Amino acid sequence: MRRRFNTVVCRFIRGAGARRRVRRWATPLACVVLLLSFFWTHTLADSYAPRQSVLRVLAWPGYADDDWVRAFEKRFHARVEVTFVDSDEALWARMHSAEPQPFDVLAANTAEIERYARAGMLTVLDLSRIPNRRWQQAYFQRLASIRGLVDAGHAYAIPFTYSSMGLIYDRKQIAVAPRSMRALWDPQYRGKVLDFNSAQHNFSFAALALGYADPFHLTPEQMRTVARELVRLRRNLLTYYTLPEEATEQFVQHHVALMFGNYGTQQVEQLRQAGVDVGYVIPDEGALAWLDCWAITRNASNPALAYEWINAMLAPDIGKQLTKRQGLANTMTPVPGDAASEASGAGPHLVWIQPVENIGQREALWQRIESGDRLRSFPQ
Repeated sequence: MRRRFNTVVCRFIRGAGARRRVRRWATPLACVVLLLSFFWTHTLADSYAPRQSVLRVLAWPGYADDDWVRAFEKRFHARVEVTFVDSDEALWARMHSAEPQPFDVLAANTAEIERYARAGMLTVLDLSRIPNRRWQQAYFQRLASIRGLVDAGHAYAIPFTYSSMGLIYDRKQIAVAPRSMRALWDPQYRGKVLDFNSAQHNFSFAALALGYADPFHLTPEQMRTVARELVRLRRNLLTYYTLPEEATEQFVQHHVALMFGNYGTQQVEQLRQAGVDVGYVIPDEGALAWLDCWAITRNASNPALAYEWINAMLAPDIGKQLTKRQGLANTMTPVPGDAASEASGAGPHLVWIQPVENIGQREALWQRIESGDRLRSFPQ
């Protein structure tokens, strides 16, 4: 009896010890199990949860306003990353830079679109995925009639906005609107002229001023003549500008009299908002005009969202806001200088920009001109 009692007591003691050991480890073990369960559950949830789409846009200032971007993000549950550029050269450099992710959609003029398409950097567009094209003027819907947008029957870009590159002048200093681009060289405006910092456009508008029939394909002799004219133009220049905001600041601060308006009516609107009484004119020789278009890059990581972006940018309300805010024409309004207007003798003479004969040569010469090389260093 005593032996049995001792056995039971020993078993109880051993059991009590085991129970104490279990109780001692139970709480920490339960915590570990709960933590593992939490992390496992959330890892699975994250792996199956839909990730937010990202659209990378490469464009000019005014083409992707904050409220447009927010509305697009909300509608498509996406994030839009916008990168702005201030020149065609900067756009080209961005497209060739070592970006961690490729851009999905870009805005460029027709000459650059042709250049990008030939380089194999754009994707062929499925026009059925851009239904808002129906709001555009018929001229802009006939893509094949606009050089640079269609190749071998395939469309690579959709028109978005355009502007002429005319002359902007201060009405207080110039009472009568200038009739020719040659006014930029007039000695009475010495130190009171602004010019856009671009090799391609400067050579082309100077070629127009000299009366050359094709300002985009200059002969070697014409190229030398234009280069010397651009050197002579420096005598009248206050400075070169890149962005329209920069030009507005310079125009106001230094009482500029005359400017080559690379951004055209957009700059006119900004200057008027700044309180300057400016006029705008298309010279008799004609004015260069750019037509900026949306295109999808060949390496786009989110082409479906890129189509939605282009379609959204062609909505009538966006077009109206573009004109109101930026002073730029939209593709839903009649085109000044289109084929019908020119045939009837009405409207200004616009020369849509084209790819040039030799970009490298123009840029090399422009670097010398812009940096101040003297006239005698340029052969006749």
